[in-house]
Amino acid sequence: MNITDNLKKDISNAPEWFQDAIVSKSEVKVLEAELGNVSYKCWGKGTNDKTIVLIHGTGASKNWWDPIAPFISDEYRVIAPDLPGMGDSDHRDEYSYEVFGESILSILEKENITNNVFLVGHSLGGHIAGFVATEKPSKISGIIMIDTPVRPPDYEYDKHVGSGPLRLIKYYPDKKTILGRFRLMPKQECENDWYLRYVAEYSVKQTEEGWRWKFDDSLFYKLGRPKGYEYIFKCPSLFIAGGKSLLMGSKILEYMQSTFKENMEFVSIDNAAHHVPIDAPKEVIKIIKETISKWL
Repeated sequence: MNITDNLKKDISNAPEWFQDAIVSKSEVKVLEAELGNVSYKCWGKGTNDKTIVLIHGTGASKNWWDPIAPFISDEYRVIAPDLPGMGDSDHRDEYSYEVFGESILSILEKENITNNVFLVGHSLGGHIAGFVATEKPSKISGIIMIDTPVRPPDYEYDKHVGSGPLRLIKYYPDKKTILGRFRLMPKQECENDWYLRYVAEYSVKQTEEGWRWKFDDSLFYKLGRPKGYEYIFKCPSLFIAGGKSLLMGSKILEYMQSTFKENMEFVSIDNAAHHVPIDAPKEVIKIIKETISKWL
């Protein structure tokens, strides 16, 4: 991947492993779809018999996995999609778990991947992993949810206060200004400023009106959560929680530990908050590889 001079300068304090990862060889592809094209990235040249799909969270993109994927692709084929309405994927009139899940399944079909498929999702991505594993159990061999709040089927989402933007997209006069406005949502402190600067670079785009965020701002209002939906996946699964996340010690985590006790393990990364892959990327890499190797 080509890195701009400004980005190189801004992340010059990043560790060597990070610098090597973000320039490692990968391939960006496009899934053509009638309702909107989907961009996705691939690492590794192995056979299609072991594949890990990395699914980003709300408002994020495939590039959030750039520092992580190369360290997994030595043993697995790795794919990271831009979910519809985010990253370089087209915006759509409607968004739902079905829409996101179908995009992932269509990518797997296009790539002719049918065996040993493992889904790893952060936040919203974990929801999509659980949804796909529930709806298409024969296609998924295991899932890893990273700080994903799974609530009871009777949870009243209509009363839920989300963490999306409170106003529609605004435009900024230049790239430096919009990059200076980049924030993690939900808000949290993050010591890895070089990781934040890197993902910010791929979160913006220039238009005739000015610089704006890539994600579809209407996504936060259009995304329908399946009311009364119950995850019933039976495949091996793991939940990675951030030790500083609001989920820790919450009723949500208690519900998940009770509901998925038969097939889900739980681990916590103490020095991480909600954005676990950014707070503790090397720990996430280690856990993903060790866990999936046990499942094979």
